[in-house]
Parts: sequence; structure tokens; C-alpha cells
Amino acid sequence: MIKILFTSVGRRVELIQAFKDASIDLKIPVKLYGADMLKDAPALRFCDEEVIVPKIRDENYIPTLLKICESEHINALIPTIDTDLLILSQHIEAFKNIGTIVFISQPDKISLCRDKRLTYTFFKECGLNAPKTFDNISDYDCVFPCFIKPKDGSSSINAFRADTLEELQVLSQEVPDYIIQHFIAGTEYTVDILCDLNANPIYIVPRIRLAVRSGEVLKTKIVYDSKIISESKKLIKKFHPVGAITVQLIRQQDSNEDFFIEINPRFGGGAPLSMKAGANSATAIIKMLDGQKLSPSNESILYESIYSRFDQSVLINTDISQVKAVIFDLDDTLYNEIDYVKSGYHIVADYLSNIVPETSDIIFEKMMHLFYKKQQVFDILLSDLHISNPDTLSKCIYLYRTQMPNISLSDTTKKALLDLKSKGYKLGIITDGRVEGQRAKITALGLDKIMDEIIITDELGGEIFRKPNDVSFRIMKYRMNLPYAEMLYVGDNSSKDFIAPKSLGMQYYHYDNKEGLYRD
Repeated sequence: MIKILFTSVGRRVELIQAFKDASIDLKIPVKLYGADMLKDAPALRFCDEEVIVPKIRDENYIPTLLKICESEHINALIPTIDTDLLILSQHIEAFKNIGTIVFISQPDKISLCRDKRLTYTFFKECGLNAPKTFDNISDYDCVFPCFIKPKDGSSSINAFRADTLEELQVLSQEVPDYIIQHFIAGTEYTVDILCDLNANPIYIVPRIRLAVRSGEVLKTKIVYDSKIISESKKLIKKFHPVGAITVQLIRQQDSNEDFFIEINPRFGGGAPLSMKAGANSATAIIKMLDGQKLSPSNESILYESIYSRFDQSVLINTDISQVKAVIFDLDDTLYNEIDYVKSGYHIVADYLSNIVPETSDIIFEKMMHLFYKKQQVFDILLSDLHISNPDTLSKCIYLYRTQMPNISLSDTTKKALLDLKSKGYKLGIITDGRVEGQRAKITALGLDKIMDEIIITDELGGEIFRKPNDVSFRIMKYRMNLPYAEMLYVGDNSSKDFIAPKSLGMQYYHYDNKEGLYRD
């Protein structure tokens, strides 16, 4: 499993969802960790694991992240805000020594991005246009209108337009450590860039900023612009970015010249919009971590597509007293799945004992030994028994999958379910797996007589509807006729069971089954 930690995850829900979707599409298991100093950060509810860390300026910040990365075997760390970048870039080697790749550029490049005076100089060194920049009002050449803003600012905070020298003089007293730049009238662009670990560009996607709020895009149009792409390659060659960077520029309306404004060496807030259009950086990063070789491509990008963003709420507190329905996972939650495995192996062992000299008990023990070693049980077993007939293999698989299993609810579990039912709670199951097998388990356990609603996700249209897909949870809400906040989901696998409940605003409870087969 690939493990990725996002720092200062905050409100970056779209970014987390993009990585979740990429994992599902690629069929590569990925576990996402979200770190933030605030436990009510909304994006945490969409991560597999929530991690509360100190403030970025706290001396324990980096040691805490290193400890998490080492203990959890994190493969990659991805920063999401400007204030995180410099300190993380200064500790790239420390993370590398414990096996964690930090998707971030070198400290000298991060420093120039944080100081807009240095950014201006860098653009000029790349042979790119940039608005003329001044450090002090006394040196300004009095071209108006102009912009005054902090040299290390972000999100358009304390950035103001001045139309006269008088306005500029007043603002210069209010804006700390400022720079002044000529105002460029024209079309604003953002360029979403993704490079591999050797700074080779994978995606260069220009998009027009059609509507902006507090420096973050609300509406954007994906465009193919060979001039901007060519100019971006000049920047990449000199910057040597690792992972995502976001570049902003303005195309002057009169001259059609491009003036580069700033570089954010991280995923921009609107980067998921480029991903939706086909420049899927999340997919590319997972492929990188999976050891796959990538090449630049723009064939799948939906140019001229327009995306508009909106706000969405998510439940961040829990109140068990509100719960009116309890929905359960099945395997390793309501019973121990190893009992199902053993039941099937006993049936197969009885069948094979009529073909070979070994007893059923010996064959069963061989199967259990192979199972615990995580090997191909039936293939290796039949080879050891000198059975080469493919029909025998097919029969073993058939017997296992179609068994009416010898399994039962524990007394404690059965009592708990009946107690909940007697108190008026609605009960349900959402479970993944082959339909015949799951139905047989439910019947054998007597759950069909206890539960109000049962959803086997594969019945909805195949494996694509398995957790963490949220369709089954939406259907359950409709059937239960309750708001999400009044529903509780109980499961054993934190890597997939709680993604949908958390994002939908459902309550959830992790049952840590010590005997679970896939205990995480």
C-alpha cells in the first residue's frame, strides 16, 4: 500500500478526493494521511487517517512529522500551503533518510518564491516578462495604476491597487515590507504544472481565471496555449521543480505579451480543476510512487472546458445521542471472517480427501498454513497433492465460493443487535464482496431476520461500487429516511470503511477486531 501524508490539509477537500479517485481508478491501494493543527479542519474528514500536529513555527513540528512518517512508513509527503514550504524543503534529506519523498523543490527556489522581489529577478533571468518591481516608494517611477503588496504575501492578503501617488503613500504606511509593481491590465492565467522527481514536466496546463475570491479561483477555463506552455518550459528548466507548482501570469490586453506574476511551488487551490479536465496529477504521483515511468501528455485534456467551484459542508463533531440507525460492515465486524475461510476449507478438504490418500484434517491444515503465508492456496495445494486436472481446481473454487458457511454470531454480538432493535434503532448492513458469498454469510448468521436493510455493494453494479464509493451509503440514507447525522456506521477497516461516512456527515465507529484478517 502506498501511503501519502498531506500537511496543513485544511480545506483541501478537492485535492484529497482527487487522490482517492485516482487510487480507485488505478486499482492501486493508497492510504491518505491528513495533518493539521486544527482537529476540525474539514479535509481531515476525507482522509483515511487524521493527524494533529503542532504549529508550523513550533520547534516540534518537523520532529513530529518525521516521527509520523517513520512509524507509519509514509512513502510521500505533500505540502499544501505556502508557510509550510521553506521548513519542509530544508529537511528533505531527513525525510529521505527514513524513506519518505517530499514533493517539494529545493530551499533556494522556495525562498525566491516567498520573496516577490526575488521572484521578479528570477523571471527576468528566465527571459520572461514580469511587472516592473520596486522595493520602496521613494524609488517608484510613478506609473499608475500600480499594485502594492507584501513581498511574502499570499491569497491576495494586503494587496491593493493604487491609482494615485497619494493613495500609494497612504497604503505604503499600512502594508508591511511591501513591493510596488506596475499594474498590468489583461487576462489572468494560472498554469498548473506537474514535474516528476527529476524535474521533467508531465503536465503544463494553462487556465483562464474567470472569477476569483480571496486570491483563489472560483471559475476557470482550461485552454491550450502554446505560447504559455513554451514560456513555462523556460521557467521549469531553470527552477527544477519537484512535484506540483502553480504559476500566475497576466496577458496584457494591448500588446498580447505575458507578464509573469508569481510562483507557488505546491498544488494551487484550483489544481483539482486541471485534474478534472484530464491532467490528473494525482494519478501521475501515485504512478510515480508505484515505480511507473511517466511521459508528458496532453491528449486526454478537455481544453475549452469551464469549471465552477462551490462550498460544501461536512460534519466535524459527533453526538451519539442523535443516532437513530446503526449500519454495520459484515466481515470482521459482525463475525470473524477467518471462520468463513475455515468453513470453506473444511468443505474443500472433505472433497479432496476422496481423491488423494491424505485425510481431510491433513489437507485442511495444509490449506491453513498456505493461507497464513498469503500464498495461492488451491494452486499450491493441488500441486503438492500431484493433482493437475484443471477441473479439480475449478471444483475447489466452486465449492468454496458457493458454500453455506458454518458460521454464527457470537452471543455478545447477537445480544447487542437485539438490544439495539428493541430500543427502536433501525439496523442495516453495507458490505463488499461477491453477491452469492455475502448472501450465504448473511443467511447463515441469521442477519436477514434481524436487519431492516441490507446492501451488498456488488449488487449495485460491480466492484466499482465497493467502499469507499459512497453510493451505497446514499442509498441507505434514502431507505432509512434519516439525515446522515442520525446514522452511525460501524466497521473494522479504517482504510476504506469510513471515507464515505465522514464525507457525507455520518457518524462512525472503528471496531478494532484483534482477530481480523485485514486488521489495519
